[in-house]
Amino acid sequence: MPVFKLPLSGDVVQSIYPSFFSPTGGQFGLVNITVGQSSAPDVEKDVLSDVAGYGKQIGQIADALLVVVEHLELRPNHALADDPAIVAFKALMHSVATVKEQHGRKACRPKRR
Repeated sequence: MPVFKLPLSGDVVQSIYPSFFSPTGGQFGLVNITVGQSSAPDVEKDVLSDVAGYGKQIGQIADALLVVVEHLELRPNHALADDPAIVAFKALMHSVATVKEQHGRKACRPKRR
């Protein structure tokens, strides 16, 4: 490997590994995300590319769950307000709604904490 000496510097040696930049699995980049093991990877790939990403899927599930929780809270003698998981979920939904609203997006915010 040749050694290059630039002004005001010591020896500069750089190895270039072409295999580092080669595409793997049809992808090219330094960061690749794999979804792990899936029973139907082709279906999962098509859903992600043609229907909705993970964020949108999780967001819609969370919005629907919030509707169910708030409906159950209307029942007399419900114990949901004391459940730490429900309290944490509603706090999370408040935080997510705040970020979405800062970006001008529609948000589903809990009515009560």
